[in-house]
Amino acid sequence: MKELLRTNDPTVIAFATALLDGEGIDCFVLDANTSVLEGSIGILPRRLMVASRDLFLARATMRDNAIAVSE
Repeated sequence: MKELLRTNDPTVIAFATALLDGEGIDCFVLDANTSVLEGSIGILPRRLMVASRDLFLARATMRDNAIAVSE
C-alpha cells in the first residue's frame, strides 16, 4: 500500500474515495478513528492508501480533480 494523500479535511477524503471508487481503484483510509484519541478536534490527518499498482492512475485521477497528493 502507498499513501496517496494526507489531509485533516474529511470532505476531501470522502470525495477522493468516491473518485477512486468510480475508477475501480480500491483504497483504504488509515487513522480514521483517531478522533477518539484527539478529542474530535481534527488535528491529526487521515491518510488515503492505494495499492502500489494503482498509484499512478490514482494520482492522475486526483490531479484531474484538483486534489493535492502526497509525493
